[in-house]
Amino acid sequence: MPGPIPFLDAVALWWRIGLLSFGGPAGQIALMHRILVEEKRWIDETRFLHALNYCMLLPGPEAQQLATYIGWLLHGVRGALVAGLLFILPGACAILALSWLYVLLGDLQAVEGLFFGMKAAVLAIVVQALLRIAGRALRGPLQVALAVAGFVALFAFALPFPLVVLGAGVLGYLAARLRQHEHVVVEALPAAERRPGTRRAALVCLLLWLGTVLGLHLLLGPQSVYTQLADFFSRMAVVTFGGAYAVLSYVAQQGVEQYQWLQPGEMLDGLGLAETTPGPLILVTQFVGFLGAWRQGGAEPSLLAATLGALLTTWVTFLPCFLWIFAGAPYVERLRSQQALSAALAAITAVVVGVIANLALWFALNLLFRETWRIAAFGLDMQLPVLASVNLPELALSGIAFLLLFVLRLGMLPMLGLCALLGMAWTLLV
Repeated sequence: MPGPIPFLDAVALWWRIGLLSFGGPAGQIALMHRILVEEKRWIDETRFLHALNYCMLLPGPEAQQLATYIGWLLHGVRGALVAGLLFILPGACAILALSWLYVLLGDLQAVEGLFFGMKAAVLAIVVQALLRIAGRALRGPLQVALAVAGFVALFAFALPFPLVVLGAGVLGYLAARLRQHEHVVVEALPAAERRPGTRRAALVCLLLWLGTVLGLHLLLGPQSVYTQLADFFSRMAVVTFGGAYAVLSYVAQQGVEQYQWLQPGEMLDGLGLAETTPGPLILVTQFVGFLGAWRQGGAEPSLLAATLGALLTTWVTFLPCFLWIFAGAPYVERLRSQQALSAALAAITAVVVGVIANLALWFALNLLFRETWRIAAFGLDMQLPVLASVNLPELALSGIAFLLLFVLRLGMLPMLGLCALLGMAWTLLV
């Protein structure tokens, strides 16, 4: 990494990343790679991928945890808190405001049109990042094979995400054990950069998380909607391996059938809000908490009760994300000096290329086609587009975005702004 980076410069940069973090994890990882590795050069490619490898193994939103990890590398605990919070804050504020509009007005089509063009720009950024990361991470036949295998396992067979990543790590570890005569030089974290206070921060996060849940049980009882929100989304924070989509269907089912926080179809409305605003897609849980407290927080629907429910849901969903980074990142950094374990992480790096490719393809399918269908036979479990449902306006905007980025080599911000203006113009005309 370069020399000391002014903390205020990092705050401004994380605020910028938080405002631009559209497109789900693929777009967000691509955005951070472009800004932190390529533009600012605050972190090198190896350290970026090393951090990404660890975050891919954790429950919760991997892009937000990656921001937290890199913030910790750059400025310790305070850097992690700023990076992680600013990654969440813009999207959380946007969804809270849109939730207010949703219950008061019930029509958000104009809001969705605002981000219509930005999705096309994000697709181009994702593809560019995928090509660059693949070019740097896949340096031999084994890495290429792992990347392809990871993509096929996720896209064609829908294998559990942790199983794919851990399997790659085991293969890399065994391959290194068979080549023990080879010497691999790995940069270890210097003693002066062990980031004091990290263990204390992990303990504080754990106590705040458990204290919130236990305190609500003692003060309000298990039947309170706030206690139920804290219980349910705390459990979700522990089991959300593979990103938000691994659990959103379960959240929708439980929220509608068991807790009756939402009406049928409202989860899709919330998902639409989360997909058209910056920040992690798992922020859709904030919308669920808002509606649950809106309906059950008192004798009559109350915006204050709903806001408290939304904030509580976000608190118990994301607080564990900081806990995982503070508890694990120092140990993961020390593993860089061990050859076999470093080789295991290098194998995970290769398969992560396949993971990003799968995310990019998923994003493209859902962006460019209004309908998809699923093959579930002979061991296959894959999503394919209905060609007749192609979204021609979004396809045209995506073509313009690719032209601007790959041919005209326009900067990211001008390209995002131009695509957003074109999307708004199309919405107004139609």
